[in-house]
Amino acid sequence: MSSAAGADFDGFYAANVGQITAQIRAYVGDLAEAEDLVAEAFTRALARWKTISAYDNPATWVRRVAWNLATSKLRRGAVLRRLLRTQRQASAEGPQPDRIDLEYALAQLNVRHRKAVILRYMAGMTTAAIAEQEGVAESTVRSWLTRGKAALAERLRIEEYEEQR
Repeated sequence: MSSAAGADFDGFYAANVGQITAQIRAYVGDLAEAEDLVAEAFTRALARWKTISAYDNPATWVRRVAWNLATSKLRRGAVLRRLLRTQRQASAEGPQPDRIDLEYALAQLNVRHRKAVILRYMAGMTTAAIAEQEGVAESTVRSWLTRGKAALAERLRIEEYEEQR
């Protein structure tokens, strides 16, 4: 790789790594895991930089690779959790009311709804851009966003209680 191409990639990396990492962190719920997944995506981009740098938006390619890696990791984790449930009984306390936060609420959403919400509100992508990236109709993305926002609103709702005198 020439020094000009390397400098071009360095600038691309610096401009996009933070935002993509934040999006993947919201998806997987763990900063260290997100950093690893995004690093892998950027490593793959570097290996193909001559081709990827010619794309209209190379960050979309990196984000998609990171999402795919994260989805694969989450699926492997789900298989492992199902296996472990058959081995022993697991019990976990529900979250305490004062500990419910956005990451927990996002983790409870359907994967498609969570991805749409993160891409729209964290990545700032338009519904058209999300639809193109996901290979679905724009109306499908709008539906995912509506359902995702409704589910988030329900999970993040704080009941107000009047103080009794």
